[in-house]
Amino acid sequence: MESEEATAAGSGGTVVTALPKKRGRKPKSKEDSQSGGKMKESGKKTKKEEEEQSVDEKYSKWKGLVPILYDWLANHNLVWPSLSCRWGPQLDQATYKNRQRLYLSEQTDGTVPNTLVIANCEVVKPRVAAAEHISQFNEEARSPFVKKFKTIIHPGEVNRIRELPQNSKIIATHTDSPDVLIWDVDTQPNRHAVLGAANSRPDLILTGHQDNAEFALAMCPTEPFVLSGGKDKLVVLWSIQDHITTVGTDSKSSGSILKQSGDKSESPSVGPRGVYQGHDDTVEDVAFSPTSAQEFCSVGDDSCLILWDARTGTSPVTKVEKAHDADVHCVDWNPHDDNLILTGSADNTVRLYDRRNLTSNGVGTPIYKFEGHKAAVLCVQWSPDKASCFGSSAEDGLLNIWDYDRVSKKSDRAAKNPAGLFFQHAGHRDKVVDFHWNAADPWTIVSVSDDCETTGGGGTLQIWRMSDLIYRPEEEVVTELEKFKSHVMTCASKP
Repeated sequence: MESEEATAAGSGGTVVTALPKKRGRKPKSKEDSQSGGKMKESGKKTKKEEEEQSVDEKYSKWKGLVPILYDWLANHNLVWPSLSCRWGPQLDQATYKNRQRLYLSEQTDGTVPNTLVIANCEVVKPRVAAAEHISQFNEEARSPFVKKFKTIIHPGEVNRIRELPQNSKIIATHTDSPDVLIWDVDTQPNRHAVLGAANSRPDLILTGHQDNAEFALAMCPTEPFVLSGGKDKLVVLWSIQDHITTVGTDSKSSGSILKQSGDKSESPSVGPRGVYQGHDDTVEDVAFSPTSAQEFCSVGDDSCLILWDARTGTSPVTKVEKAHDADVHCVDWNPHDDNLILTGSADNTVRLYDRRNLTSNGVGTPIYKFEGHKAAVLCVQWSPDKASCFGSSAEDGLLNIWDYDRVSKKSDRAAKNPAGLFFQHAGHRDKVVDFHWNAADPWTIVSVSDDCETTGGGGTLQIWRMSDLIYRPEEEVVTELEKFKSHVMTCASKP
């Protein structure tokens, strides 16, 4: 794998520029970035430079607090930006750390192919890392905890990755095309990303969209179903049940878990189980109900949140016409309480909806509106560990952790923080395009940002866990600190 990384590292200085697409940027050539840098030689700072300076100041302040705020933090500088990051299966456990798969992508400038990266990550266990070690990281270096294991040459850039909960070695990807691509990452051959290399062949192609489907993608927690949304304003549902062998449910099985068609020259394809019409603009995100494979929801650039039920037909069950005041970028359904749905929007807010009381006079009536971001919210996700906790990431470079149960607490309101906000990860210096809670280690999060303009690199991947003193019950924490104080005093009094 070293040779692959060395090949890519030659482009490490690439700078990227904005694309029309909301979440991704395509890197531009070195010549463009160098000529662009010579344009401004007047002494005055632009508004953008002032914003970048304030980002750097915030980052410096955050860096000084890292040993206090975090139980563990790993920073991994990426050669190319990654638009999506997901945890895969846990591989093995040891005394001080566990080994786990990590799925990433590399969005290149075309000098080498776009890739889907399967990495092995060493996840340090809680209360193992020393504060000194946590604070000594280099934002320009690669983390020793993240090792590239396999590269799949992807046909087009990888906009989104989702793993199948029943077997997380099967993943789906979205690219700039109408198709959803399904991969068995264990049996896919390892490829070298060199100019002119042929694309890897997906194990299965899901067809049914009439226009590009770039971001909205979900896998069902209860059945092997896949859900997608696209520019054609459609929500499309597939079952891949018939394409998975019975041995596929055994996570330790070897060999392909996807059935192969007779013709080996091209990937088998499967048409939709259902096509759902109700949005008036691009569908930006979709989510399944945690308890039913037949129920799901979607959000889009029409500012709508729509609930669907496959048992009642292809029309919306409930349509919230004005769920937000702008495009709705993301949605997540609470795995602990199937009445609660989160949405995030270009209006900078996260809203919490109760499916039993979604609208009033045709307008969305959220239970609560969370206001803590200063730019468009790109990703929301509930915690797998605590029903009232969730994270949100945005174009302001922040990943906020919220607890709905804290919204009404007077002590939190007096702290001048937005209600419910109890932790802010400020380790990224540009928009945080994706993050994922680790179900195997619930308070550990992986997040990726497109830091190209601020760091001169491709992007940043961070794996981090806040100190448990931050999220544990207050009484429990106070009791522990009192014991610690008593222990310190006893040690200090000894000759």
